[in-house]
Amino acid sequence: QAHLVESGGGSVEAGGSLRLSCVASGNPYDTNCMGWFRQVPGKEREIFAIIDKSGRATYGDSVEGRFTISQDNANNILYLQMNRLEPEDTAMYYCTSSPYCRRGVCGCRLLIDDFLYWGRGTQVTVSS
Repeated sequence: QAHLVESGGGSVEAGGSLRLSCVASGNPYDTNCMGWFRQVPGKEREIFAIIDKSGRATYGDSVEGRFTISQDNANNILYLQMNRLEPEDTAMYYCTSSPYCRRGVCGCRLLIDDFLYWGRGTQVTVSS
């Protein structure tokens, strides 16, 4: 099992930047794929950035070119640098992880149902 704790959320004006962090602990096998998803009340979860242990990252269209996911494998910390924030980015942001292989499927994919663990989240609010 993985234990994930996010930090770094806050309020910012449109065009600004924030950096989120996520400290991971527990079974290293369960953090081979790491990512971020966000959720607005009443809407579906949106997974928008993932990274594998080699550092290969995949982004959703909504954040491509504005957000950067990175990791410090030695200290088990995941980061999300968010630039050029927009009011539409307002949401609760969650760090999430999964094993590399689960339910007979291997690989880190930008699919929310692949991810098995997440933290309590950190709120990001972007004002116009």
